[in-house]
Parts: sequence; C-alpha cells; structure tokens
Amino acid sequence: MLRSLAKQRKNPKPQGLAGGEEHLSMRYNFDLSEPRDADVGGLQSATPTSASTPKEKLEWLSLQNHPVFSAPNRDGAAHSSNFTIPKNLLAWDGASRLYFWDSYKSCLHRLSVRLGEPDPTFVLAASPSKVLQADMQLDFEVQRISINRNGSALFLVGLDGLYVMYLYGRTSTKENTVICRTVSVGSEIYFDKNNSIRTLQVCWHPYSDTHLGILSSDSVFRVYDLSSALGQPEQEYYLQPVEPGSLHNATSICPVDFSFGGDHLWDRFSVFILFSDGSVYILCPVVPFGSVYKWESILELYSDAHVFGLKSSNSKAVKNSNLAISWLEATFPELARKEVHAENASVLRAQPYALFDASISLQGPLRKVSHVVEEDSVHPQVCEGRAVSFLYDLVSKDSIVVTAWSGGQLQIDALADEVQPVWKVGSPPRVCLDSTDSIVGLAMICESLSSDTSILKLDLPPDHTLWLGHPPPLLRLAIVDLALPRRSGSVISMFVDPLISERIYCLHDGGIDSVVLHFLPFTNQSSGKEDMMRSPSVHPVLSTFQGEASSASPLCGFLALSDSFGDSWIVGLTPSSECIVLEMETWNTLVPPSIDKVDKLIDSEGPKDTDIPTIISKELLTGPRVVLLPPSSPHLRSVAADSIEGRSTLHQYFKLFHENYVEYAHKVYFELQHHAPHVKKIIDDQHSRLHKAQQKILEVERKQEKIEDRIEHAVQFHSKLEERLQSLRHLPAAHKRSLSKAERQFKSELDRYRGVELDALCSSIEAVNARLKRFTHSPQANRSNEQRQLSVRRKSHVRENEMSLLKASIEKLSLVNIENAKKVKVVESALKCREIGTS
Repeated sequence: MLRSLAKQRKNPKPQGLAGGEEHLSMRYNFDLSEPRDADVGGLQSATPTSASTPKEKLEWLSLQNHPVFSAPNRDGAAHSSNFTIPKNLLAWDGASRLYFWDSYKSCLHRLSVRLGEPDPTFVLAASPSKVLQADMQLDFEVQRISINRNGSALFLVGLDGLYVMYLYGRTSTKENTVICRTVSVGSEIYFDKNNSIRTLQVCWHPYSDTHLGILSSDSVFRVYDLSSALGQPEQEYYLQPVEPGSLHNATSICPVDFSFGGDHLWDRFSVFILFSDGSVYILCPVVPFGSVYKWESILELYSDAHVFGLKSSNSKAVKNSNLAISWLEATFPELARKEVHAENASVLRAQPYALFDASISLQGPLRKVSHVVEEDSVHPQVCEGRAVSFLYDLVSKDSIVVTAWSGGQLQIDALADEVQPVWKVGSPPRVCLDSTDSIVGLAMICESLSSDTSILKLDLPPDHTLWLGHPPPLLRLAIVDLALPRRSGSVISMFVDPLISERIYCLHDGGIDSVVLHFLPFTNQSSGKEDMMRSPSVHPVLSTFQGEASSASPLCGFLALSDSFGDSWIVGLTPSSECIVLEMETWNTLVPPSIDKVDKLIDSEGPKDTDIPTIISKELLTGPRVVLLPPSSPHLRSVAADSIEGRSTLHQYFKLFHENYVEYAHKVYFELQHHAPHVKKIIDDQHSRLHKAQQKILEVERKQEKIEDRIEHAVQFHSKLEERLQSLRHLPAAHKRSLSKAERQFKSELDRYRGVELDALCSSIEAVNARLKRFTHSPQANRSNEQRQLSVRRKSHVRENEMSLLKASIEKLSLVNIENAKKVKVVESALKCREIGTS
C-alpha cells in the first residue's frame, strides 16, 4: 500500500496565498474577509457590452485585472460558507472563450482570451466583455456552470434549479446585452415542491452536444436529450446496489457522484457511480441516442467480441459476447453492412436501441485485486469520513479512478481488467415508442450482480476472465492524505490537467493541490520493479488560509487552461470575485529523479565476454593499411630503371610494400599457427555444452515417462472415484433435497432459540416453581391461607351442599365419639379388674 503525505497545514502562514512548488513566482494576495468597494449598479454601468463596440476599441488586459473581476460579489461572499456542494462559476470552451457567472448581477460574462501573450506567463482578456442575459428570471442561486463540447450551450445548476442557456442568442437594444434562450430541465422531477428529490451531479456527455447525465438522490441515473424533450428523460436507470431483503447499511444505497468513461474500449459506453460508503459500480453500455463515435473504436470492439468472445470455450462468455454483438449491430447498423468501410464512414451515430428481454446489470461493487491473497485478506478502512466525489482519468492504457473522502484522503485505484457490457436476461426494460415504432425513451431496473469473493488474484490467466460478466477489479495505486485541518465535512472536487493526464488538481476548503502520478501498472511496464513504483507527488499550489485562528474560504471557481505550445495555467475565483492566474510547470513534471545506481546482474552460469576466446584479431580483420603512394612526377614514365632516380623510386615502392603487405602476411601466418588451439578449445567447449544439453534432454524424457505414469494413475483413480460416486448416488440419503436459503435461515433462528432463549425460559420456570414451593410450605403462608379462608366463609353465603357435608361430618364425628366412649369404658373395666386382682 503506497501512501503519500501531501503537506503539513498545522501552522499555515498568515499571508493570503501561499504558492506551491509547481507554479512560477507569480503570486496574488487577496483579502477573503472584506470585499472592496465598487459600483454594484446595473449591468450597463458595471460591464459595458461589446455587442455594439467596434473591434478597434477593445483593450487587452491581464485576466486578473479585468473589470469584471474588480467589482466584488457581496452576495456571493456573504453566502459562500453556507453551501455544501462544490461551487464553480467559471467555464472554458477549450479554445479562446472564458465564461464567468456573476451571481450578484445574475448574468454571464463572455471573455475572449489570449494564452501566453506577450509572455508565456500572461493570460490576456478582451475588455469590455460581452454580457449574456437569460430570457427568463432565474429565482435560484447558481452553484455551478459547465459548457458542452462544441461551446453552444451552458447549464446553470443550483440547489433549486437546473437551466440550460443557449449562448448564441439575439442582441437586445434595451440594455445593450445579448439575450439568450434559457430552458428548464427536469423541473417536474427534481425541483417540485411536493417531493424532496435533489440533483447530486450533472454532467455533459462527452460524445454528445445535447445530452445531460443527472444523478439524483432517489438512486436514479437519468439521461436528458435537450433537442427533443426537456421535462422527461430519454433514459432512466434505477440503481439497485443491494439485493432486495438483504441487510446493509444505509450508506451502501446512497449515491454520491458519477463520471463518464474515457475514450478506451468499452469505457466510452460506461458510467461509473460512487456511493457514500466508497463502493464503485459500473453501468455498461449506456449510449445517448444520436451520439457520435469513431469508426475505428467501434470496429475494434466488434472484432474483439468475435475473437475473444465467440471463440471462447465457456458457454457463458459466448452468450455475453453474442448479446454484445447484437447490441453493437443494432446500435450501429453500419457494422452489419459489408459495403461500408472506414474510407466512407469516419464516424458512426448511435441509433435508439435496447434489448427487449434484458436490462443492464449494475456491475459491482468493484473489488480490490492483489498479488497475494494471504497478505491482503484484511482490508481495513483507512479513509476517514464518507466518500464525497469521484473522478475518472484515462492515462494511455490505464483507467484511473480517484475517490475523495471527507476526511481529506484520495483513494487512487486503477482498473486491473477491461470493462465489458453485462445484461441480466429475463428482466425486460420499459420502452417508449412513437408512432413510427421508434424508441424515444427507455427505463430499466439495474440490479447488482452478486460476487462471491471480495479480493481477487491478479495472476489469473486472461482467458479465465474475458466475457464472463465479472466486474473489473481495482488495483490500489496509492492513498494520498491531503492533511486538511478540518477532518469533517470537507468538500473536495477534482479536475484533470488538459495537457498532462497524470496530474490531478484537487480543489478543497484550504485551496488547490496538485497530485502527479508517477507509476501506472500498464503504462509503466518497462520497469517492473518494486523500487520503481514511485508514490504520487503532491504539491500545494494555492492556499486560502488567512491565519491560524481564521477559517479558510473555499474558491468559487477553478479552470485549467492550456495552449498548443505546451503551456498550462490555472485560474481561480475567490468568494469576493477576485481572479488568480498561475502558470503551471509542464515540461519537468514527469521526469524521474536521477539515480546513481548501477545494477550488476551477471549470470553465473552463462558465458562471459572475457571467457570467449578471440579466433582472429580485429587488426587482421580490418586488412592491411592503405598504401600511400608518393606524388607521381610527370616524367615518371621516362625514368630509366637502371638510373639513380629509377632505383630510388623502386626502393621506395619496395619499402612501402614491405611495411604494409609483408608485415601483414607475417601477422596472418603467426595467427594461423595459433588458430588451431583456439578452434580446438571452442570445439571442446561446444561439445561439453552439447553433452550437458543431451543429459538434460534425457532427464526430461525420464521425467516425462514418470509424468505419463502419474497421469495414467490419476485417470484411473478418477474413474474409481466416479464409480464410487455413482454407487453413493443410489443411497437413500443422496436423494434428500438440500435446504433452501430461507429454510437455512429459519433453521439457524430455531437453533438460536433452542440454544439461548429456550434454556433461559426453562431456568426461569424452574426458579419460579422453587419460589412457589418455598412460599406454600412456609408458616406465614399457612396463616395467611387460614385467615383468607375465614374471611371468605364470613363473607360468603352458606349453601345447602355445604350444610349437608357439614351434617355428614358431624354425624361421623358423633359415631367416632360413641366408639371412642365405648373403648374408654372397656379400658376402664379392664383397669378395674387389674386393681381387684392385685388387691
């Protein structure tokens, strides 16, 4: 388990902002407590529009010095500590336009920006800005704004409303602003006074310009199509994370956040949903009607389903792949047409389709994967509080999911396997059709698949997990502690850097932090060593603490800007409507530290370079040196051989020939004489290695015979076991039906009653009986009984039967008395006779 301590904020510095290590020396101090005085009048006086302003009158200013950020937002500053959801009043279209929602004036400012001009540290904005006004009254506080993919629409969401503003409207001559068409979305479901359903997260779909994904507190995920119906959702998914009737905590059924997947295989059709206990679930496939995808990506999914699914030996995998293929062919009909190729179809548009006899399964909760089950069998809760936000990040081949907890920790995991679509057959969805039998809406109940093991092993073969319906496990990368001073109720929102996908910005109550991932399981496979698994580096970028005694005010806006030259900036908005611009370092972010360590891993059994004899030297292989002839004179041909000049020239040629060729020939002769021992040594070495290889082959053959004998013995033993099993099946006890789950639960309850409650009841009965016996035999009890009987006799009336019984008893007593009198007389006569006899 990797952990990374971000920083210590126990004693924050008293200045307004404390810059981090990643940005440059640009720092902007601001006051979070008292806003500055400025004109807070109407829209026309505060921010003049550029609708009628010529282009030559535009003035380019630094973004932090723009007039729209000079007037403080008094209302927003007063209520900045009251909201409980992340607030972001800034949006960027990804090109050259920045949008800012003014809560105090209830308008939207559109600013044209220039990145890195005239210096890479600057971000310029045109002044005056263009003011966009909604064509209806917005009677709620806007908490967050977000722009769609093509920059044509922007949604405004708060606790009491959700509206979409279309940014290209008509120019108003009254207030010199742009009036934009604004519509309400889902008002009958979320913002009705008769119910208490609230929106938890709203996001634009990454592959559509008109679809919104909304997760609400009633555990329902809905997809709205702004081009068709605004009141009713296009798709509804009722989330059932636990089985009906099972006992679970309330946190396991409360969703918190969701995120769409990235451009990677089936991730582009997936929705990742986070619950408050930290469990993550996946819905796949979820496709808005009419969304656009690349032809190559869909064709890759289609071919993978045929190769790995249909050719699998598992019937379940073949069934799941058949469902996926039929879904792909119906959603993208071009796949089934053989005449359609990549040349004439670069993108594909999703058609409305749903399986009529199956609903999408809620895959999860995603379990933790481990290399060794024994070490990771205990999975303690290391994060404090509850899960508050979720982020999906695609880095090359790795799908990263980050969960933020209210205690200030970030749980960073990677998907150890690919996401695959899973349906539950036999649970048909509800489909809404129009007059032409086309699907215009669907709703389905998404139940969670039961998982037998909470921890999976990482070393399973790939063919054992493909298309079997198992949710992808999570591989723990790190747990990052941001060391926030307030451990309860921290609201954390996360953003991915547009240039470096390994960097994640965390916006919280104390400011902004930068988290950089240095190790990824599939992207960084070249190292493959534990010491190379570097923990994420965390740097404080911006701090909003004023001092130890004062509390920090969270930022009301955040943006990550980038240009095509590799420069990056972050823009922050304070509660007092002040703007902060910081340049971020991008080039040296992912460079690993220098390591002065050389691993000397030498194979002891393998041959070393020094042990291999040199057969022919490199000097001989290069050949003789080139003969440099002297410059020939023009009269060389006319020189006589027996002349002095001729002899000197001939002597010089002989000398050159001897130095280059004769000496080289002597070296070759010497090498050839010693060549035979070298060759013999090499041949002997090869023979010894061949002999060793033959010995190993013989040993393998002997072991092979033993293995075949063991296999034959195992087969025979298996057949004997099958015969015994068949004989055991004929026994009467073998036909007994096993107890069902409900019967086993009832039997366990009876055993518990018999073992605990029944013994306690018997002991209490025995104790009461003993007390009753002691009380009945005590003299006080007898006296009390006699007194009670006398009082009853006095008070009760004498009945006739009782009188008869009394008379009968008196008669019996009289007879007894007579008999006793007779006996007394007999005794007295006997005594008298004795007295007479003695006298």
